[in-house]
Amino acid sequence: MTSTSSQPVTNKATNPWALRPREALGALRKLLADPEQTEHVFTIIRALSGKTLLRGYLRFRKTAVGEHILAEKRNLIELLSDRDWLRSLPAGSLGAHYLQFVETENLSADGLVEASQTEEGEGYGDDANIRLYGERLRDQHDLWHVTTGYYRDVKGEVCLLAFTVAQTLNPGLALITLAGMIKIARETGDWRIVKAAWNGFLNGRRAAWLPATEWETMLQRPLNEARRMLKVRAPRVYPEITEVIPS
Repeated sequence: MTSTSSQPVTNKATNPWALRPREALGALRKLLADPEQTEHVFTIIRALSGKTLLRGYLRFRKTAVGEHILAEKRNLIELLSDRDWLRSLPAGSLGAHYLQFVETENLSADGLVEASQTEEGEGYGDDANIRLYGERLRDQHDLWHVTTGYYRDVKGEVCLLAFTVAQTLNPGLALITLAGMIKIARETGDWRIVKAAWNGFLNGRRAAWLPATEWETMLQRPLNEARRMLKVRAPRVYPEITEVIPS
């Protein structure tokens, strides 16, 4: 069972929920200059999240899935790193599609872990359960790519960020999404990215709350069934503007 206190223990020496807008803007400039430097994404998120992570955690631990995950101290990254297990899953399953995705993109499940550890220990306070929730949320990112149908091109990342904003209400992600939309529109002259991202946001609002998904079992289900269960709708507009050809 998880703790029943309304406010988890945090480090009294610092305030992990404090807003740091100057730090966020500095990181945003670096990210726009080089979108591949994903460590800046985590800097922005931590600098502007406030109590977003805490509120998400409090919601998560009230769910049956969240309660079990916290009690069992499950580590999602270990499962996603088990390529042999993923290969054993049925063709057409979410897990099979996820494996194809990470292998095609030459990704590792712990890639985001490395990017996020530039500020290890920051943003979680002293509560191990908040850390578990925050890390599990981070580790779901590529699963969300596969589930939502947004690829890893810049336009797809922006649309997935908009979807994630609707799911998490994170101000840092909202800033990155807005800046990304403007940058793409100015550089390409194609403002359809705004409509695509707005559709991503609406799809995020309409979907089930993905942070509380039991991915351990969902990975074994057919992808289309997983999408139905999670109420994830197919993207609109984005397929018209992406240059990625589905494999």
